[in-house]
Amino acid sequence: MRPDTPPSWTPSTQEPERPAQVRRILRLFRPYRGRLTVVGLLVAASALVSVATPFLLREILDTAIPDRRTGLLTLLALGMIAAAVVNSVFGVLQTLISTTVGQRVMHDLRTAVYDRLQRMPLAFFTRTRTGEVQSRIANDIGGMQATVTSTATSLVSNLTSVVATVVAMLALDWRLTVVSLLLLPVFVWISRRVGAERKKITSQRQKQMATMSAMVTESLSVSGILLGRSMGQSESLTRQFAEESERLVGLEVRSNMAGRWRMSTIGIVMAAMPALIYWAAGIALQAGGPAVSIGTLVAFVSLQQGLLRPTVSLLSTGVQVQTSLALFARIFEYLDLPIDITEPADPVRLEKVRGEVRFNGVDFDYDGTPPDASKSTLSKGGASKGTLRGIELTVPAGGSLAVVGPTGSGKTTLSYLVPRLYDVTGGRVLLDGVDVRDLDFDTLARAIGVVSQETYLFHASVAENLRFAKPDATDEEIVAAAEAAQIHDHIASLPDGYDTLVGERGYRFSGGEKQRLAIARTILRDPPVLILDEATSALDTRTEQAVQQAIDALSAGRTTITIAHRLSTVRDADQIVVLDGGRVAERGTHEELLARDGRYAALVRRDTHLAPVVPAV
Repeated sequence: MRPDTPPSWTPSTQEPERPAQVRRILRLFRPYRGRLTVVGLLVAASALVSVATPFLLREILDTAIPDRRTGLLTLLALGMIAAAVVNSVFGVLQTLISTTVGQRVMHDLRTAVYDRLQRMPLAFFTRTRTGEVQSRIANDIGGMQATVTSTATSLVSNLTSVVATVVAMLALDWRLTVVSLLLLPVFVWISRRVGAERKKITSQRQKQMATMSAMVTESLSVSGILLGRSMGQSESLTRQFAEESERLVGLEVRSNMAGRWRMSTIGIVMAAMPALIYWAAGIALQAGGPAVSIGTLVAFVSLQQGLLRPTVSLLSTGVQVQTSLALFARIFEYLDLPIDITEPADPVRLEKVRGEVRFNGVDFDYDGTPPDASKSTLSKGGASKGTLRGIELTVPAGGSLAVVGPTGSGKTTLSYLVPRLYDVTGGRVLLDGVDVRDLDFDTLARAIGVVSQETYLFHASVAENLRFAKPDATDEEIVAAAEAAQIHDHIASLPDGYDTLVGERGYRFSGGEKQRLAIARTILRDPPVLILDEATSALDTRTEQAVQQAIDALSAGRTTITIAHRLSTVRDADQIVVLDGGRVAERGTHEELLARDGRYAALVRRDTHLAPVVPAV
């Protein structure tokens, strides 16, 4: 028994708990913990080398120069130079390894999101703007690049440097160290406040970028340009884009300026600390306290100045991490989307598919709610509340079924249930006696071919578009498929032949040519079950005749389910079904239904009345 639960593809607006989110982010780096360990060792070594330099400086000032020990002075000076060289080498290695790890994590995230979206049901894409999806992959993941490539290393490096420097400062003079660290808790509090503020603004900014991306995708596609210009709305679209861009400008400025004055105050105070150290040392000496040697004082100030950079960087990193949490949250929303159409744990694989298709008591609702038999299926307006109700149909292997009916009667929806573009909410769809939900995805993909009214072609060559159905197809197989679809002669007449680019969404080809390319692509795949979803309804009569000949060649010997608007294309079907309000209203052959003089006969009369007159040539 499969639970019938409504699909839920709307990302959650609830803020995830920060500790859980941080743990999830850290898990992204788990496959690369070996490389990160190397980075940690380099960071620790670099921090130790860095804090050694002030001690060398103290010895130079307190011992080598006053005692005129030239040999010691030379060694100490060479030690400071060597420390700088070693630090530089360690820095380059850290950057190389951390950047590589960060880019691998970025790759893993992009691939995981893309894979998740590939497995989402068709309904998700009918409810989500394409630009929004693109923005999640490009803008959100791209916005995390600095975080995943350098922040982790920066965090470890700066933290290690701060700890090592503080220990060294304590070793030099604990009293001056206390003075240096008095304001550190205040600085941490300020950085956390700034981080929270920037995180909120970043979430708003990414949503605005997604809105702009969706607008660009829709309005600057070939279809969008044609619509905008034909409707005289080009200037209006430009104004709308300018308004959205203006909002983004404000958010970008707010994001960059959020807490800027507070963070600058931290920098000013930290930069003023040397003066405070000199003042404190002088006051202590005048008050009769222990004297601090010049070498110790200079070395301490050098350490304190060395503490300035990692401390400010560490606070800024904390702000950046908080800001990035908003981006991670948006990505995790997509990774957490439920996948309603899944392959069973132990799927059935059919090595040879005969092609019998049966609809056994099929119900379907787009909201995923199972039908309630105790309630009427009619709304006040008389229309069926359910998209499909109680469908009982059988198409024998090699047989043909035509599904006709008024717009909105559920014809296309019925065909989408066979390849599991949607799952039934009641009943079963069987292929060779096996519930399609129990089959593995590869069997379904091999068994069922779909040619729809809206042909989609990639911006690639004709050959590449055809090979999408069969990547290992030979040139001879491609030509044979094109010949069967009656499109080979046209392709051969093009200057670049099969290497011709089809253009964005195939706009270099006419509607009939695109349909025949789609048919050739399906012929190349050679599926035993064929679904034709109003494949000729958008074509003129002459083009329809040419495409219909290609369809006839494609349908030969296959189980065929034809969704038809023009009834002239389905007269020879073994069985014709009339859907009305999601239910089977009539069924039979063309002659039987005409003799019944019911809904089908009325549709034929309407179709005949609306048929265009083709002038004699």
